[in-house]
Amino acid sequence: MEKRLGISMGDAAGVGPEIILKIMNEYMNDVIIYGSYDVLDHYNETFGYDYHLNRIGSAQEAITDKVNIIDHTDLKYSDFETGKVSPLCGKNAYLYLEKAINDAMAGNIRAIVTCPLNKEALRAGGYNYDGHTEILSTLTDTSKYAMLLWSDRLKTIHVSTHVSLAKAIQMVKKDRIIDVVQLACDILKKAGYKDPRIAVAGLNPHAGENGLFGDEEIREIIPAIEELKKNGISVYGPIPPDVVFLKCYKGEYDLVVAMYHDQGHIPLKLMDFDGGVNITCGLPIIRTSVDHGTAFDIAGKNIARPDSLIKAIKAADMISKAE
Repeated sequence: MEKRLGISMGDAAGVGPEIILKIMNEYMNDVIIYGSYDVLDHYNETFGYDYHLNRIGSAQEAITDKVNIIDHTDLKYSDFETGKVSPLCGKNAYLYLEKAINDAMAGNIRAIVTCPLNKEALRAGGYNYDGHTEILSTLTDTSKYAMLLWSDRLKTIHVSTHVSLAKAIQMVKKDRIIDVVQLACDILKKAGYKDPRIAVAGLNPHAGENGLFGDEEIREIIPAIEELKKNGISVYGPIPPDVVFLKCYKGEYDLVVAMYHDQGHIPLKLMDFDGGVNITCGLPIIRTSVDHGTAFDIAGKNIARPDSLIKAIKAADMISKAE
């Protein structure tokens, strides 16, 4: 029997439990949930799903036609307030992810799909990480990794993510750009792109305008592109950031390398907020994620859309089968 995908529930006070249950009719036999049995049971009853929940101790115990849940922390719905930052929820979100990572590393599941956690709750719960990506890189002992946002019409990978803008500028370095482009090329080839066309965004307005508006393009970005071209990668740029994403969206390129977090996130969320998928490239395991947060403002109301989770599952399935 084919191994399943693992879904980490994320922060129990957010929309993770809701969007998971919304897709179980279609995916219950494909996934194992790492999360709170009690919280999922509450929403199962509250929203009238009537699923058969099955609490298991290991991935090997999963049963067909039931919602299989690995719950090793025993968090209760009564332990926190929905839609509010909770140290307990932050701690448990970490523990769900840690368990899923360990199972993926051991080969018990094919890949991990993550629902959102809250960074404030995570830190309040005792785990000083900026988010999923940093936890994954630490627990898998990975030094070269990058965040890739994937949608049908636009894909973008980031040179830096959860750092200040001032630090992000300092991180625009030739070696890092080379690593990120190579990671992007690898994942695109796994997804079926024979010769990926990768566009590199400039850091500065007009991509620096030959040094008039900054020289990072001249010092770091162009030398990286030239070296990548020598290695046979179809890479283009630096292209002014105000046009490169539209060019990619229209099909001129397959992916854009963004120099910092918001440079890549803003266009993708504008063009496909509900359908974006977050993929961590470079890990020894496969991880995809929804491309949205915990949405505390709508948590518990059963109005959160599962579109991004569905696409994250499909992406994890596709990549894991191409491995």
